[in-house]
Amino acid sequence: MKKVAVLGATGSIGGNTLDVIARHPQRFRATVLTANRQVAVLADLCVRHQPDLAVIADPALEAELSRRLAAAGVRCDVASGHQAITDAAAGTLCDTVVAAIVGAAGLDSTLAAAQAGKHLLLANKESIVMAGALLLEAVRVGGGALVPVDSEHNAVFQCLPGGRPELTRSGVRRLILTASGGPFRGRTRAELAGITPDQACKHPNWVMGRKISVDSATLMNKGLEVIEAHHLFGAPADAIDVLVHPQSLVHSMVEYVDGSVLAQLGNPDMRTAIAHALAWPERVESGVPSLDLAACAPLAFEAPDLSTFRCLALAYQALRAGGDSPAILNAANEVAVEAFLAGALPFLSIADVVESVLTELPGQAVVDVGALCERDRIARAAARRVLQHAC
Repeated sequence: MKKVAVLGATGSIGGNTLDVIARHPQRFRATVLTANRQVAVLADLCVRHQPDLAVIADPALEAELSRRLAAAGVRCDVASGHQAITDAAAGTLCDTVVAAIVGAAGLDSTLAAAQAGKHLLLANKESIVMAGALLLEAVRVGGGALVPVDSEHNAVFQCLPGGRPELTRSGVRRLILTASGGPFRGRTRAELAGITPDQACKHPNWVMGRKISVDSATLMNKGLEVIEAHHLFGAPADAIDVLVHPQSLVHSMVEYVDGSVLAQLGNPDMRTAIAHALAWPERVESGVPSLDLAACAPLAFEAPDLSTFRCLALAYQALRAGGDSPAILNAANEVAVEAFLAGALPFLSIADVVESVLTELPGQAVVDVGALCERDRIARAAARRVLQHAC
């Protein structure tokens, strides 16, 4: 019986994780559930899954969570605050941690789980984008395991011998990450000038939160995944390619030096990757229907349009610059996307904000988490200054 902490239980990854867990009550139990501010949803999940601990990030909502759970007859501990989430990730109530908190807010708890030697299911790509070397060192020292949950990286993981081997010794030539192209694939810059947040959040294949949906629309999500693949698998930037694949059935590929290309395919449903990561190295039923290739054919692939969707090119730029440039990229993007979702920034200006901050703040060596968080703060402040001038 694996005891699972689901950090970010009210999001799409959290919901899909709990669906898989519920299908295997003899193998998995959700012992810790956390949420940011969705107190009613968290309370309902606690009624359904009966965890040992529920944590709400906003301390102002702790009393309401306690009241809702008491009224429903749920007997579990209640806590609040980001430190409580971090403590839960490292604590004794779980041996497996699903890191699904969106954005830089998930860094501390993800690192804590790694340091504590947990079986870490990584869905919070921003953590490894910001602190890749520090996170992998924490996994090594903690003695746990890291299995990626992002569908693309989970696909690469499945196509490699032993999950995350040394690529050159395994005969790997390159990693090929696929991208759906988002809701605006094929459009020109002129056609994207008046895009609204609701339009950007209507992904053609996946059901996701608003922030990651916007990142998918700009292709920044794929850029962050390129950086994530670099850290997870030790691949240089020149050995990581992106192909637009609008059907979202081929999740990624690995090309070997003998010309072989291994691909992982499946329906666009995150439960496949989650079930694989939860049960690894075994396999369990995920609830995902079988893939009917005859009904889906033909499958199409094309190169990404880097001039229209500049965020992907900026992510490659940050990766090649090294140091904390990926963290700067991530911070500026989070600020810009938040402004876009609030109606304060045009869609095409998201890339402009990110580029301005990368230019203003050249990469520095990553020393420790404290210094990294300070650079994150500086980058966010720089992004807000750019926004003020832009508005």
